Amino acid sequence: MPNRDGTGPMGQGPLTGRGMGPCRGGFRRGIGLGRGFGIGRGLGLRQYAEPTKEEEKAYLEAELKSAEEDIKEIKKRLAEIK
Repeated sequence: MPNRDGTGPMGQGPLTGRGMGPCRGGFRRGIGLGRGFGIGRGLGLRQYAEPTKEEEKAYLEAELKSAEEDIKEIKKRLAEIK
């Protein structure tokens, strides 16, 4: 999310991206120290590297595990309500 201002990619609003950012446990790779000191120092020059197939697979497996845990919690809560 650019500038971490809640506007999502290209200012289109939240939940409009691919879920690859730091808020969803995605990959943040580029040039810099992880503190906004990337190329251009805020001049609009961004460096982004696509994840490898192995990284994407690991990410998707983690997402699947998280979704399965969510489903388990939802089923547990539904059983409590009955």
